[in-house]
Amino acid sequence: MTKTKKLCLLGLIFFVISYVFFSQGSLSEQKHIDLAHWFNLIGAVLLINFNNVFPKNNLNSIASILTAIGVIGHIGLCTIDFIMWSFGSDNVGRNELSEQISNTPLILYPFVIIGPSFLFVGLATHAFNFIKTNPISSLMVIIGGPFVGISYFIWNNGTLMLLSCLVFAIGLALLLFRKEDKTLHNNV
Repeated sequence: MTKTKKLCLLGLIFFVISYVFFSQGSLSEQKHIDLAHWFNLIGAVLLINFNNVFPKNNLNSIASILTAIGVIGHIGLCTIDFIMWSFGSDNVGRNELSEQISNTPLILYPFVIIGPSFLFVGLATHAFNFIKTNPISSLMVIIGGPFVGISYFIWNNGTLMLLSCLVFAIGLALLLFRKEDKTLHNNV
């Protein structure tokens, strides 16, 4: 296994662990360190390595840009969440910061609402490259990614969010370790 694939796999593991924490509910109870966001941050940064393990083509170039934007979004979101966590039991201060962020579109959209989603969109775009050769694992990524957001933001369901993240991550792992078709690889 190459070093890049190991980094991808490690990123998936860290990313899933972060969603285990997220699915548990109240993150402010993590007294000494915000483990959920540390795992999420490290996992997201390591997931950028997927840009280097898939065959190069036009769709991969678009997917790589989207994935990179998503990683930047996750870095910003985790930074905001670290600051929120630092308020501890100071709900007034946390709410004031939250309101300030909500009233600042140049922070809200790229780092809270839209930016982090690009990680899922970028990796799903990478997976679309394999829809003909590896349809099940590709669909796991393509469908699992949006359901992470839908289950959290719309349905407010931590268990479904975690299951969606697992489907997403397992699909990516299956694509990462797929049996490569040499004729397909040579034509790309």
